[in-house]
Amino acid sequence: MSVRTPDPDPDWLPKGDSSVPSNNPAWLKDVELAEIRRRLPILYIEAVPVRVDGLGQVVEVGVLLRARPTGEMTRTLVSGRVLYGETLRDALFRHLEKDLGPMAFPQLPASPVPFTIAEYFPLPGISAFTDDRQHAVSLAYVVPVTGTCDPRQDALEITWMSPDEAASPAVSAEMEGGRGALLRSAMASVGLLR
Repeated sequence: MSVRTPDPDPDWLPKGDSSVPSNNPAWLKDVELAEIRRRLPILYIEAVPVRVDGLGQVVEVGVLLRARPTGEMTRTLVSGRVLYGETLRDALFRHLEKDLGPMAFPQLPASPVPFTIAEYFPLPGISAFTDDRQHAVSLAYVVPVTGTCDPRQDALEITWMSPDEAASPAVSAEMEGGRGALLRSAMASVGLLR
């Protein structure tokens, strides 16, 4: 099964942010993006939103629910492209705010070092991750959020579940393109899988 990493609206801006022009030169037109995807790997970030207790231990994991164009419901993680000239920290924050809403209050790490790097290929069997449109390289992070999450863009809802449930085969079966393995890897990176 392949994954379709969402392509958000290039003119999307946080509410009330007039400092960024609406015609973003870092975005490619659809035809340009299709051509680039045929020739080069594209850089993405992915984030597993979590809630932590007072000791910093993960107690809940957030998984997004999205509808595919076919009407099928799937689970996924926060994800999106890194724009030309954008820092990883800025891209991570932008996609967390875009998918979880402006009141999610993500706690970005002091050093944006991913817990893993996932390489997506258009053909299955090359790696555990597939995306039928492109070869993509994704830097994956576990990011605590402290606020209220109100999914936006193409996310219908966020489901908070225990780490054990998030790492279960049932949740993995609802995720596309190998993201179930990525979610289990995230849980392992914070010491929750043995």
